[in-house]
Amino acid sequence: MKPVVQLERTGCGIAAVAAIAGVSYRQAQRTAHQLGIYATDRRLWSETTYVRRLLRKYCLRTAPTEQPFHSWSSLPNLALLAIKWHREQGRPCWHWVVFVRDSEGERVLDSNKSLKSHMRRGFGRMKPKWYLAVAKKR
Repeated sequence: MKPVVQLERTGCGIAAVAAIAGVSYRQAQRTAHQLGIYATDRRLWSETTYVRRLLRKYCLRTAPTEQPFHSWSSLPNLALLAIKWHREQGRPCWHWVVFVRDSEGERVLDSNKSLKSHMRRGFGRMKPKWYLAVAKKR
């Protein structure tokens, strides 16, 4: 799985889905727009509904509920993580990243355009609040 860089300031949810689905940001953005999902809509980064709907379009499913983050070792092999969790005008907000564990090891794919590397293996600075397990539909 390869990181996808977000092309919009608030497009981390779209980029995270693109990385998991194995498509470009532009392709995921077009699919999102067809579903009425736009990066400028704060529900994309303050609710899980839009990301879940976009994942379903790519035949991916998520666990029914968010799980609190306890440790990196307790995460499933593929998950969306909510990091940089905070409140804006009383509403929860976060940055979406993808956690992957496979034959290449554990890593986080971070779409933030300002990063030098979008594949992060140093987990100490990231403080996930919760996660959504992700799986391919059978």
